[in-house]
Amino acid sequence: MKIALLGYGRMGKEIEKIALQRGHEIIIKTSGKEAYDITKADVAIDFSIPSSAYNNISTCINNNVPVISGTTGWLDKYNDIVDLCNEKKGAFIYASNFSLGVNVFFELNKQLAKMMSTLEQYNVSIEEIHHTKKLDAPSGTAITLAEGVIEGTNKKAWELDQKTSEDNISITAIRTPDVPGTHTVTYNSEVDTIDIKHTAHNRQGFALGAVIAAEWLKKDKTGVFTMRDVLNLG
Repeated sequence: MKIALLGYGRMGKEIEKIALQRGHEIIIKTSGKEAYDITKADVAIDFSIPSSAYNNISTCINNNVPVISGTTGWLDKYNDIVDLCNEKKGAFIYASNFSLGVNVFFELNKQLAKMMSTLEQYNVSIEEIHHTKKLDAPSGTAITLAEGVIEGTNKKAWELDQKTSEDNISITAIRTPDVPGTHTVTYNSEVDTIDIKHTAHNRQGFALGAVIAAEWLKKDKTGVFTMRDVLNLG
C-alpha cells in the first residue's frame, strides 16, 4: 500500500516506522510546505496542524484518495468535510485518538456513564495530561470522553479548568514534558471515588492504530467512518 503522510512531525515519523514494518511504502512525506501529487497515494494519513488539516483532507477527498486524520483543533469544519465526502463518494475516518486501547476505553466510558446516570450523588470530572508540545487543550481524547459521558447522562456540556454549572463536566488539562497521554474519568461522592484511566506508554499505540485504520479504509470503502467501525466495536 502506498501511503502519503500529511504531517511529518513526531507522530508522522512513528507512523512511518510502523507502516514500513507492516510492508507498506511511504511515497509522500510533507510538513506542509512541500509540493506533492496526492493522486499517487493509495491512502493518506493526516497528522498535521489545525490550520492545515481541512485543506489536507479536502484535497484527498477531491482526488478520490481515502484519508484518515488524527489532527485535532479543526473540528469546526468537520461537518463540511462530511458533506464533501458524501458528495464525492469518498472515504474518510477522523479519530481524536487512534490507539486501540483508547478506543476500548471510549466504550468503557460510555457504559460507565449509563450505569452512573441515576446516581446523582456522584460528580463526574475528566483529567488529561500531555506533553508540553501539544498545541490544543483540552485534548481531542478528553473531549470524546466528555461527549461519551454527556450521551449517557444528564450532563449538558464540558468546561475547561473550571466548574460553573452542575450540568457541565469539568476537564482539567495538564501539560508535562514527555507524557504521551494520560486520561482519567472520575466519579466522586462523599463516600467513595470511582476512576477509570488510560495511560499511553509511548506513541507506538497511536501509530499502529492509524496504520490499521488506513489498511481498513483502503479496502473499497465509501463513506465517513470511525474507529468503532474499524475495530467492530458497534
